[in-house]
Amino acid sequence: MPGGMRYHFGDEARLRRAVEAGALGVFDGWGYEEIATPAVDYYALFERGMGREEAGRAFRFTDTDGRMLALRADLTSSVARAAATLFAAAPRPLRFCYAASVFRQRPRSHAEWKRQGRQVGCELIGAGGAGADLEVLAVAAEVLERLGLRGRCCFTVNHVGVFNGLAEELRLDPEARERVRRLVDARDAAGLEELLARRAGGETPALAGRLTRLSGKREALTAARSLVSNGRTAEALAALAQVWDAVEALGLADAFEVDLGDVSGLDYYTGLIFKIYVEGAGARVGGGGRYDELTASFGRREPAVGFVLDTDAITEVLARAGVDLAGGNGRHFQSVGGESLSERLLEAQRRRARGERVRLAL
Repeated sequence: MPGGMRYHFGDEARLRRAVEAGALGVFDGWGYEEIATPAVDYYALFERGMGREEAGRAFRFTDTDGRMLALRADLTSSVARAAATLFAAAPRPLRFCYAASVFRQRPRSHAEWKRQGRQVGCELIGAGGAGADLEVLAVAAEVLERLGLRGRCCFTVNHVGVFNGLAEELRLDPEARERVRRLVDARDAAGLEELLARRAGGETPALAGRLTRLSGKREALTAARSLVSNGRTAEALAALAQVWDAVEALGLADAFEVDLGDVSGLDYYTGLIFKIYVEGAGARVGGGGRYDELTASFGRREPAVGFVLDTDAITEVLARAGVDLAGGNGRHFQSVGGESLSERLLEAQRRRARGERVRLAL
């Protein structure tokens, strides 16, 4: 078997399917329609949707006509293209959900090495503003609650405008912007202060030097708003404050935190961004945000927001906790015997009609 691939069997396979069924049930309850995307598609689709660097991790090959194809490396790109083409004339907003495998080449590491993963998620396309953002956050929170993880999960929220406004205020060229972004994302406060101190052009914004340390509840937003000195960052913080007001109104504040130092993936997202962590998982188990520019790659530009969850990571957490979402049947079977094969089959049918799990004595 190729490295980075694995089998799923028995209780684990059942639990994995139950995780997906639970998530899809929540999506259905919010009016999302399931969509199944091709497992093989043009490589250009993922390059346009994910960017060249991320798409470069796809498994690529050519068909008999010499066209470059790839195993599905991303689901959002496929859904965005469908919205811009197959559903171009459909009333907006569009609500799609999915559960599917993705394939990406990854370098070996000390952590578990996986090149095939399973994702479940949803996309809300054609709706902008805080209402759409909050709907997706509420859906994600309900999924975690349905899976029994409400008390063990944490959502961290940020807005790309916070960092982008500061980058404009500092007049950072693309190379310097990326250096600053990496320092903030690595929480390297000393390195960030040193880099900002070397920059010419007067004093640096007070908020820039504090980004690596600004996380928490409402107090993080209050502190940031007292330090802001440019309009774009101020607008982003106001949008985050609106999100936080709704989070508190919904009674979800215990599961949410503001994290202004989360600046990964800024080139993909255009507004709200969030990540999902679960106690017992070695890394984040999901995330999402607003990506209003993606559909323009496939036709017309329109607002969009969504999220994905790592089905395998959540399954592992639930399995270690002994959670059984599949109904508690486990490995318990009723052995069916009898004098003749026909008797055994008839008895098995009767027990199956009562919902029992059976195994014939062959």
